[in-house]
Amino acid sequence: MKLLEGKVAIVTGAARGIGEGVALKLAEHGASIAFTYISESSAERAQALEGKLVAMGVKAKAYRSNAGEFAECETLVNNVIKELGQVDICVNNAGISKDNLLLRMTPEQWDDVMTINLKSVFNMTKQVIRPMMKAKTGSIINMSSVIGLMGNAGQSSYAASKAGIIGFTKSVAKELGSRNIRCNAIAPGFVETDMTGYLKEGEQADKYKAGIPLGRFGTADDIANVTLFLASELSAYVTGQVLSVDGGLYM
Repeated sequence: MKLLEGKVAIVTGAARGIGEGVALKLAEHGASIAFTYISESSAERAQALEGKLVAMGVKAKAYRSNAGEFAECETLVNNVIKELGQVDICVNNAGISKDNLLLRMTPEQWDDVMTINLKSVFNMTKQVIRPMMKAKTGSIINMSSVIGLMGNAGQSSYAASKAGIIGFTKSVAKELGSRNIRCNAIAPGFVETDMTGYLKEGEQADKYKAGIPLGRFGTADDIANVTLFLASELSAYVTGQVLSVDGGLYM
């Protein structure tokens, strides 16, 4: 059974990693996919993903768009509605990390992380809620992190941005619940992607795994499965929640 037949989803930052896994999973269940990438260096991967999605029998389009820029988000959503007809699901996945000890962190590093990780969630949510309110339905899914729940040395900017997403998610859920629009967050643990190159075999990897009750790192598919749940009617009575997908790391 396809859970998202007839739905249109926007996934930001989907040229690789978790975003790519989410786009493929939602398409597998029938959703048309609009997804974004930010840099020219990602264009080839984005086009390849678009081809994979179309081959799955759904409408799909890659958009070069910076979720950290409000005007670009407005243009993106307008184009998606024009070309795909509606927006039912928004997965705010775009994110970066610029890890550094606070003593050495520059204001520019801090601002970059806040813009891409947190401001982007405001920018995109602000744009998608109008068509969702008109349709009286919608699901907004924000990618937070276990680091936003527990903190981590050397990641104060990343932790702050991801914690901010949680507060934002809960507030939006309260504002829009009466319009049948749900807003939830996912807090991935250590997931093997291009952005987490430090999760390799060796002493450091073993140290991280020792703190995870399930004894392994997560995969993009682990996160995508939970995203599918939150995007579909299986979670029709779930809003304002943070679902940790971390193998039991944070309890």
